[in-house]
Amino acid sequence: MMLRRLVQLLPALAISTLVSAHGFVQQVTIDGTVYKGNDLNVGTPAPSIIRLVSTNSPVKGALNPDINCGQDAQFASLVGNANPGSQLEILWVGGTDGSSNWPHNTGPLMHYMAKCDGSCSTYNSTNAEWFKISELGLEADGNTWYQANLNSRAPANVTIPSTLAPGNYLLRAEIISLQLAMSPGGAEFYPACIQLQIGGSQTQGPTSSEECLFPGCYTDEDPGILTPNIYNPPIEYTFPGPPVASFVNGGSGSAAPSSTGSAAPSPTSTSSVSGSSAGTTSTFANGPSSTIIASSTPSPTATGQCMLSARSTNEDVVKRDSRNKRMHKRRLVRAH
Repeated sequence: MMLRRLVQLLPALAISTLVSAHGFVQQVTIDGTVYKGNDLNVGTPAPSIIRLVSTNSPVKGALNPDINCGQDAQFASLVGNANPGSQLEILWVGGTDGSSNWPHNTGPLMHYMAKCDGSCSTYNSTNAEWFKISELGLEADGNTWYQANLNSRAPANVTIPSTLAPGNYLLRAEIISLQLAMSPGGAEFYPACIQLQIGGSQTQGPTSSEECLFPGCYTDEDPGILTPNIYNPPIEYTFPGPPVASFVNGGSGSAAPSSTGSAAPSPTSTSSVSGSSAGTTSTFANGPSSTIIASSTPSPTATGQCMLSARSTNEDVVKRDSRNKRMHKRRLVRAH
């Protein structure tokens, strides 16, 4: 009798395990101000700055349109106020209601931004031009991934570039889980989009060569997405996509048109998140931190390490006009 009952329960247990083995972004904190997200499958979503996805399951396939902002992502009704140098804590959770912790521990965390055409609350990001502001992979031991810190409910933190021009932006947080990425199509993508309004009076932004489209930034065969030796140490990991934009860490970038934008409100908070406003830092609260610097080794003051591959950026942006920029995007998409 007990055996029969156990057999009857097995399918339900399997489904429960499968659901809890995935996750989503439940909460974002900007300079101490908390913005709640919604649990999945809610009837009427509450106002939020986080675009709500339809499932906690990963996006499969680098050319899947859902790789943009997540599965069936909906516009969010709110926009979070931030400034250059603002520090964001992004809470990834497991299950559909956040009752369990983030379940995966293998693969990189990356953050991209894209400028919205008008308000981000109504902006269709299908053709958004994304630039990378941070990437985190392996810790200093060369075996443990920074992603593993999320298993204990530590948020992934990212700093808005200190020279970013004001405007409306989407922040795209992404985890790529690589536990099944030994063959093409095995990587699991977890993108999440957060709607922001950046204040201040800075003037910098990415160059055309540092931007890409989603889908279009990756292919299923790219190094860092197809990882046949992911469990064969020592692990040599190459981040997929473009390099971190050069202006993020003090390099030359494109100058944005002059703006009269004012600083966003600065909430009063006693919380403190480690990081430097001189560049973009992606860290974990109560855990190691690492300043991301493209094409170089991490800062000697960092307690963690991201194994970055050497990559070059095209600095000859002065001669690029809008026509060349569009041609660049079309070539990038055709190449993928």
